[in-house]
Amino acid sequence: MALDRRILRTYSMLGESGSLFTQLAECAKTDENISVLTADLGNSSGLNKFMRDCPDKFYNIGIAEQNMIGIAAGMAKVGLKVFAVTFTTFITMRACEQVRVNLGYMKLPIKIIGTRAGIINGIFGNSHYAIEDISIMRAIPNLTIVAPADAFEAVKVLDAAINFDAPMYIRLTGKLNTPMIYKDDYNFEIGKAVVLREGSDVAIFSVGTLTANALKAANILESNGISAAVINMHTIKPLDTEILDKYFSTAKLIATVEEHSIIGGLGGAVAEYKAGKKSAPPQIFIGLPDIYGKAAEYEFLLDRYGLTAEKISATIIQNLRG
Repeated sequence: MALDRRILRTYSMLGESGSLFTQLAECAKTDENISVLTADLGNSSGLNKFMRDCPDKFYNIGIAEQNMIGIAAGMAKVGLKVFAVTFTTFITMRACEQVRVNLGYMKLPIKIIGTRAGIINGIFGNSHYAIEDISIMRAIPNLTIVAPADAFEAVKVLDAAINFDAPMYIRLTGKLNTPMIYKDDYNFEIGKAVVLREGSDVAIFSVGTLTANALKAANILESNGISAAVINMHTIKPLDTEILDKYFSTAKLIATVEEHSIIGGLGGAVAEYKAGKKSAPPQIFIGLPDIYGKAAEYEFLLDRYGLTAEKISATIIQNLRG
């Protein structure tokens, strides 16, 4: 079915975090088991509506991320559907050991949500960037990792996560007024990638809100006589190896696009799987370099690190024809 333009505009304005947590507030009105914990960053994470509409299901633990995961574990043990929320850099790194033990080892079905992932925190600098989180979380057994491509898909992720009986890390990227990928409803399934555009020369596997730039890059490539497929790899773990096999057998080049370090993220996951293949096309990694950069505005950083549509397409052209 076609999505109402007003709804799409609202999702875009709210961004991934605002859209997901608005939907969560609606779900909590009818599901008494839903509980949300945060570590002193409720407003900054986009939880305003949930805090206002569901005050009896909201818990601010304070600046104590490790304690937050411990409390979430206790709540999950008694059957509550627990969402633990804060900035990505804090929930995946400061509380890494607690995530490892309570989610990975104990398999408690807690959903940790990392907001403002990547470099969206711009002027706050490296302490607030999250460029290593996928690689860290991917190494923890039993942890499903999902990163939606736009605000509507963030809502779809939430709907799938509420009754998902396993631990999950949901990674939210982008800003307010984020580009919308989806104009129509679709079947979202954890672990199953979505082909957004077919192509024969290069297959672009993208994750998060940079998928909008990947699609724009594909249009630029088309104008240069290059046919590019774009695949939304919203689930990083478990990886959709069936879709990878399809394009390994047809594409001349594989490109991974992500707002994450080129070490250990989506690119690393694809390369690890590809390493076991006797025949597969070469792969390029389009992401954040292995450095600590300077604090700057988000758009400036995307351009500097080659993550705009123009620079993504230029990198692909160089590798195809260079």
